[in-house]
Amino acid sequence: MVEPADRPSAAAQRLGAPESFGVSTLEPGLRPPAQPPGRQVSIRVQMLDDTQEVFQMSQRAPGKVLFDLICVHLNLAEGDYFGLEYTDQRKMTVWLDLLKPTLKQIRRPKNTILRFVVKFFPPDHTQLLEELTRYLFALQIKRDLACGRLICNDTSAALMVSHIIQSEIGDFDETQSWQHLLHNKYLPDQDAIRDKITDCHRKHVGHTPAESDYQLLEIARRLEMYGIRLHPAKDREGTKLSLAVAHTGVLVFQGYTKINAFNWSKVRKLSFKRKRFLIKLRADPSQNTHHDTLEFAMASRDCCKIFWKICVEYHAFFRLFEEPKPKPKPILFTRGSSFRFSGRTQKQIIDYVKDSELKKVPFERKHSKILSNSGMSPQSSSFRSQVPKESAMCVQLADRPDSARLGHQVESNGSDEPLPATSSSNGFHNTAAAPGSDPAQPRQSHHGTGSAPDPQFLNPESPGSEGSPVGSPLVVVNGNGSVNGRGMGSTGALGLGQSPEGRQLSPLTSPLLTDAGCIRNDDEEEARRKKFPTDKAYFIAKELLTTERTYLKDLQVITESFVSAVGKEEAFPDSVKSLISTSYDPIYKFHQGFLKEVEQRLAQWEGRSNAHIKGDYQRIGDILLKNIQGLRQLTVHLQRHSECLVELERACRSSRKVEALGRDFEQQRVCYLPFNIFLLRPLHRLLHYKLILERLCKHYPPTHDDFRDCRAALADISEMVLQLQGTMMKMENFQKLLELKKDLTGIENLAIPGREFIRLGCLSKLSGKGLQQRMFLLFSDSLVYTSRGMTPSNQFKVHGQLPLYGMTIRESEEEWGVPHSFTLFGQRQSVVVAASCASEMERWVEDIRMAIDLAEQSSGPNADLLSGSLSDNKLLEDGSAELESEEELCGSRSSLERQGHRGNTTVHVCWHRNTSVSMVDFSVAVENQLSGNLLRKFKNSNGWQKLWVVFTNFSLFFYKSHQDDYPLASLPLLGYSVTVPSESENIHKDYVFKLHFKSHVYYFRSESEYTFERWMEVIRSATCSASRSLPSTRKDLY
Repeated sequence: MVEPADRPSAAAQRLGAPESFGVSTLEPGLRPPAQPPGRQVSIRVQMLDDTQEVFQMSQRAPGKVLFDLICVHLNLAEGDYFGLEYTDQRKMTVWLDLLKPTLKQIRRPKNTILRFVVKFFPPDHTQLLEELTRYLFALQIKRDLACGRLICNDTSAALMVSHIIQSEIGDFDETQSWQHLLHNKYLPDQDAIRDKITDCHRKHVGHTPAESDYQLLEIARRLEMYGIRLHPAKDREGTKLSLAVAHTGVLVFQGYTKINAFNWSKVRKLSFKRKRFLIKLRADPSQNTHHDTLEFAMASRDCCKIFWKICVEYHAFFRLFEEPKPKPKPILFTRGSSFRFSGRTQKQIIDYVKDSELKKVPFERKHSKILSNSGMSPQSSSFRSQVPKESAMCVQLADRPDSARLGHQVESNGSDEPLPATSSSNGFHNTAAAPGSDPAQPRQSHHGTGSAPDPQFLNPESPGSEGSPVGSPLVVVNGNGSVNGRGMGSTGALGLGQSPEGRQLSPLTSPLLTDAGCIRNDDEEEARRKKFPTDKAYFIAKELLTTERTYLKDLQVITESFVSAVGKEEAFPDSVKSLISTSYDPIYKFHQGFLKEVEQRLAQWEGRSNAHIKGDYQRIGDILLKNIQGLRQLTVHLQRHSECLVELERACRSSRKVEALGRDFEQQRVCYLPFNIFLLRPLHRLLHYKLILERLCKHYPPTHDDFRDCRAALADISEMVLQLQGTMMKMENFQKLLELKKDLTGIENLAIPGREFIRLGCLSKLSGKGLQQRMFLLFSDSLVYTSRGMTPSNQFKVHGQLPLYGMTIRESEEEWGVPHSFTLFGQRQSVVVAASCASEMERWVEDIRMAIDLAEQSSGPNADLLSGSLSDNKLLEDGSAELESEEELCGSRSSLERQGHRGNTTVHVCWHRNTSVSMVDFSVAVENQLSGNLLRKFKNSNGWQKLWVVFTNFSLFFYKSHQDDYPLASLPLLGYSVTVPSESENIHKDYVFKLHFKSHVYYFRSESEYTFERWMEVIRSATCSASRSLPSTRKDLY
């Protein structure tokens, strides 16, 4: 791994420019700090030009690291005006806290898109000294106009849109301007003022994009709603109002009219108490008045806290000379919030940019089809872009009554030579090669090379094989070079930051992932190509085929096996039968046709006689686009799947016979997972399509024939995932609560609205009998501890409950002399527990503290979970509970464990493996599912056995072939380690990985390097929660 300090920034490399020290939030001359060690995660960020970029960062890195990576990526010196916002699990828009670890704020990073947007709006746009910064502000104004957030009169709206069009298409041309307005939406009611827009556009002849940006910001800053983000509230009389914050202070709006303003100089203190937001004003000496406190009621405490935080940040950014220093940690008690503004203040930014002799770097306007005068030469002597001359005509047309003028005009001293830019219809734009790059660099092939598959895998029932370029290609992410690692796969063979034409890509639009070419013998490569397809896209398509086969089998469990099992039972409600049939039958029939199309395409693609000939069949995007568009028509059925889950649970609660039917069906071999998981499969499959399409889009260059279809399909499936994401998260939590309910005895009302599952796993509880193993289950309102019962159903017996409301936690290794121990102080009792290792203790302490915060935010302590007989007893310790050995779960070393009802649920596996798993781990496991052929070998055996293997729910399930209806055996992976065999193990085969836990060792052999990397990736996702490395001290984490 090459650290960022050892190489220039990725953005500078792409541009061929000298090193730029204009890095946001860092001292002059410094690069972004090295990331803390640990597993790398991918974070998706949507930029202001609507492109999405993927950044790799450590799972423990704070938000500041991600923000600095984005600023380096953009070559943005004035980055502190911007921020990262996202929608959390409460459906609330919040800002990413730069001081806290990113993954502690974002629960599901793979399904969350952060938005890079303007956070602080200065009163005068001439304070923005870089043209790139003004361009990004212009994009924000354009977005605010389109979504109806920036309210103004028709004259101002038409004038602003005309400047946007001028920057995008250039001087007025009647036909072109009308066509551009027809195909682009700049205002919600654009058609009504289209004539006004064109009339204004006629008058902008000769304006460059930079001048248009300047005029746009000049008009926007005068508007009353400029930079305003409304937060709904009510006054003491119940009148509906909105609160907002600006550079001047706190504003009060009624509708879109400002009715009051509290200047920072008049505000003594801002605070909130529960749902009440309080503004404490200073006393006015001239009027001999006392301190006045204004109170506003908001929707919830969270709403108050979000608004209070942005007020604190606005005050610090515009009023302070330097970043506030952190408060010293109190010795005993904490009072109030420790939140503070992080980053440079506006004064620090202006002083830094003025004092720094930094070079201009080229950037690209994604939507602009004309030449830009954006100081494109890296050799320019001045860092600051010159401000274009203001047009008096534009000022007269602007909406003067909105606010008084705050700024002054600055005249331009000239501009640098423009850099020609080209635009393609697929939305990817390329700029000419920057000085210092080699214009004669040859074009590289966009088809990846592949390794020949193992002949043992070639069979008629499994078309093709999966592979990837020989060796591990160099992947460059965030400017760091590393060997192709987990979750990355191999990528297209484009040079670093180059388009297929050999040109340098823009930092706003260039891909993050690149691939170094691999040297191979030409004759050998040609022989392999004639024998079998080698393009990486083929192997991705093969993964689509194998996982689609498994998915169709899972749908059969619902539409055929379950329906036939309950169809003749009169006790089962007809309404639930009908609901399940009407919701899942259309989905099943649709995917039957989809699978057939994919099988036909793969059979054509891998034909041995013509596999080396490029043809229309060597693509998969057209099939994906067609079927995803067809799947969108079935959204109404997908939305009813959550209703099926709820109604089925309601039927089980109302009838013991229905509950028994469900329990009996789950004992059938065909139902290899809890049945409720099958009901959520269609929603999870959307995530798999999205990930497959993302890999295809990363692999294809923009010029590839299949790229446009893949990108369109990705846009469609992303929209569907976003639409159903809220339902999916709620149902996953509901399903997990129902599954846990079946594993526990002595507990009531587990699945109630508002309760969230957080973590389950083993801890040792200290009692009069010493340390005893207990299964702990952490929810958002309570902590329950149990032990494994000796009943035939193997349910866990509940011993007690600790409400989280008012709970505190303290480390107690020295106090009790027990390693990795900590004490939980509840309102009723205190419990001392010990984890199996330091990393387990870190995870438990972190999640318990988070759960305590969630409980404190609720209205009060929740009702007891336990049944009456247990809740009255303080501690019901069952000393006779014995610890089962690993052999009881895994069987002998010579065979994998057989399927047993409820014998390999997550609770039982965690009990035997003495580990834990969180809801975040479950969410990751949902996305990391894989199917395909593998060769398996035991530790002491000689031969390899070919099996169809399905990875899901933290387990491997083994079939004789993909046509089998039920698995022969399974292997839960929690607690296992996945490695590559050492030379001493004498496994002289390629693409072999080893699974081992204590004395249990299994070898698995994949058919190609691509499948080897994918299996390693998904298996690590199941084992990392138990084996990932954490910091040695808690200070590194908190």
